[in-house]
Amino acid sequence: MKRLLIVAEGATLAHVARPLALARAASQSFDVVLALPAQYRWAVGDLQVETVDLTAQSPAEFARRLEKGDPLYDLATLEAYVADDLALIGSFKPDCILGDFRLSLGVSARLAGVPYSALANAYWSPYYDVGGDWPVPDLPLTHVLPVPIARWLFNRVRPMAFRLHAGAMEALRRNHGLPGFGRDLRCAYTDADTTFYSDIPSVFQLANAPSSQQVVGPLPWSPPVPIPGWWDDLPDDLPIAYVSMGSSGRQALSGPIARSLVDAGFRVLVTAAPDAVIEHPAVHAAKFMPGDLACERASVVICNGGSPTSQQALTAGRPVIGVASNLDQFLNMSALEHAGLGVTLRADRFNAQVTAAVARQGIEDEAWHRRTALICAEIGGLDAVRTILDQLR
Repeated sequence: MKRLLIVAEGATLAHVARPLALARAASQSFDVVLALPAQYRWAVGDLQVETVDLTAQSPAEFARRLEKGDPLYDLATLEAYVADDLALIGSFKPDCILGDFRLSLGVSARLAGVPYSALANAYWSPYYDVGGDWPVPDLPLTHVLPVPIARWLFNRVRPMAFRLHAGAMEALRRNHGLPGFGRDLRCAYTDADTTFYSDIPSVFQLANAPSSQQVVGPLPWSPPVPIPGWWDDLPDDLPIAYVSMGSSGRQALSGPIARSLVDAGFRVLVTAAPDAVIEHPAVHAAKFMPGDLACERASVVICNGGSPTSQQALTAGRPVIGVASNLDQFLNMSALEHAGLGVTLRADRFNAQVTAAVARQGIEDEAWHRRTALICAEIGGLDAVRTILDQLR
């Protein structure tokens, strides 16, 4: 039986969720070791694979760097990662490695001579066309300038900023005798022997990509948490909206979003601490809930715009509204919006009335529902887990 090392960086929950989805299926045909940061052990649930703690930059530090527009990792951190990776590889002696945003594996797996596959999103591929100017994320400059001007400035400096962000990864490769990427951040983020993009193929298309880069479909995962006690007693008197700002969204907006939806005539399911949202008979909050079941129950889904919850919404055939803040979320939502599957709202321009109005549109717009139904059918015909594991065997 092949030995498979799965490494989940843990910068956000999304980078743990996808490896967990694969680890469960892989355990049937591989000898699996799952490495993930200790703070995410709760997410393993009843998964019967060997797990080891992974030393990694904290999600709080990652979020701080992201919010300020700083490079996500410095060279010292990446060098420490390589040392830890090599110790893990030496201990387990895998036949193949699968990683999610563990950028050091592009070096450490090559140094160890072990085939390496990466999980990523297609909008970070160098073979993906954003389609004109890039969206400007929530940055300090968007708080002092109109968004069109901020976007123009962002796109003027973006190539230079991307080169700066790729600098530590370029230096890491040089330090270990590997060729660089020409300081291309997208290459640095997606470098592997094989890169699997967990996205919807018809929406996130690559141009002239080699066979080693593939868009394989969503990797479904929900946290191993109990269904809230109120779940079976929910009335069906009102349309339901599911609100989940996730681990990388603006959690402080959960309460205002819930309030605006109640005022607009919705019953609201919201993943947030109950004391962080309004106390109201139509608001049902829990710190965690099964997102897939919540999306199936809802008529419309409001999230941070990232791929995990937006994919859960579309898998259930539900319109998705992304209240986006970071660039990853804006890139995901830009593609969904272009395909007529979602609407992007800015976290730094949050307006409760606009959010509620778009949510009403989500349940009333028949064309929107037809498009999400088609995508739901496409997703139903995909099996990203099998596609990936078949190629690792």
